[in-house]
Amino acid sequence: MTISASATGPDRAARDWFGHPRGLTILFLTQMWECFSFFGMRALLVYYMIRELGFTQQKASLIYGAYTALIFLTPMAGGALSDRWLGRRKAVTLGATIMALGHFMMASQPLFYPALITIALGSGLFTPSLPSQIRELYAPEDPRRLGSYNVYYVGVNTGGFLAPLICGALGETFGWHWGFGAAGVGMAVGLAIYLLGGRWLPEEPKTGPRRDRAAAVDPAPGRWRLLAATGFAVVLFRGAYEQMGNTIAVWAATGVDRGVLGHAIPMTWFQAMNPLFIVLLTPLVLAYWRRHTARRSEMPPLFRMAIGGGIVAAAYLILSAVAALSPAGSASWAWLVLFIAIVTLGELWILPVGLGLFGRLAPAGMAATMIAAWYLAGFAGNILAGVIGALLTDLGPAPFFSLMAAVAASAGAALFVLNRRFGALAAHDPEAGADR
Repeated sequence: MTISASATGPDRAARDWFGHPRGLTILFLTQMWECFSFFGMRALLVYYMIRELGFTQQKASLIYGAYTALIFLTPMAGGALSDRWLGRRKAVTLGATIMALGHFMMASQPLFYPALITIALGSGLFTPSLPSQIRELYAPEDPRRLGSYNVYYVGVNTGGFLAPLICGALGETFGWHWGFGAAGVGMAVGLAIYLLGGRWLPEEPKTGPRRDRAAAVDPAPGRWRLLAATGFAVVLFRGAYEQMGNTIAVWAATGVDRGVLGHAIPMTWFQAMNPLFIVLLTPLVLAYWRRHTARRSEMPPLFRMAIGGGIVAAAYLILSAVAALSPAGSASWAWLVLFIAIVTLGELWILPVGLGLFGRLAPAGMAATMIAAWYLAGFAGNILAGVIGALLTDLGPAPFFSLMAAVAASAGAALFVLNRRFGALAAHDPEAGADR
């Protein structure tokens, strides 16, 4: 049984869960467990390399950046395979299986590098093929369609919140390999949910040259320039944002007083703060956008993203001041929590909005490929983040965080300029009303 995107009235309401199509719940539960595995891996990776494998901070930072960059690069090949040959369901199933295998391989120290490559390859199939199904759950004129990516973003980050608490605690308390194994179990759970909930997902579109010809006529001239330029701006943003699991994690271990009532807060728990704040702050952000639309007009997507860059820049300026005024190891953990909260607020204004922009502007027959293009910006941004992250030791925390503020501010400024030129196109769905 499949859900028609055009279902309306009582029939649609009967099929909805939490005000959205049931397929959205299946998708974000599947992605939630994938995020559980990814964030569980991310929470442990830098500490594992430095403390268990004996890597220097610079080497660990570069490997971390290369690994996370590869996670964002492989979707370009995976998206093309999904759109042209495999189909999205087979791509998700195969990708999740490969990723679970890679996480279990992490339990063996000699398989460290092959495991990282295996996880990245599986992610290439899984990552673009799952969210590319969201758009087809809704009719083009459905008002819920624009906000569906933010709802999806909340759901998947629930897994990101649980991962450091569970995988991190297991890794720090019982051994690193227990944490990596738990990440593998999470990926297997996500695969099971996807397979069991398949009847609520959109019909599998046809693959092959016929769809390519249908997509050859572009109903929105300029969309490719818009998406390319937006991608370049997001590369800059991720250069600063992706320090969360890299240099921020290192500073949390060496520059922060984590003591509470005679006990130290586990380092990995701070990485649970970002997805927790996503869940807590998203309703507030969505409510603000709704009020803005009701009182004035709908805020353009690129303008929202520009604000996000400015918010993250402000967060890094605060952290730079804290690091400059606090001797090593004495900064209160509360400042770190505040920093994460502000960065998360900025993230909500840019990353789910950008994902939705690429999803809405995808030509017919290229949904997974365009989502993969969004992740390509993540690839370049993570490379940039890894290279910049290696400067932490030489610059010191305060100057380094000031540099990150400048990087995030540059991204915001670029997006502001793009909004002035492409704002109308970014706010429009070129496929609305078309026969998809």
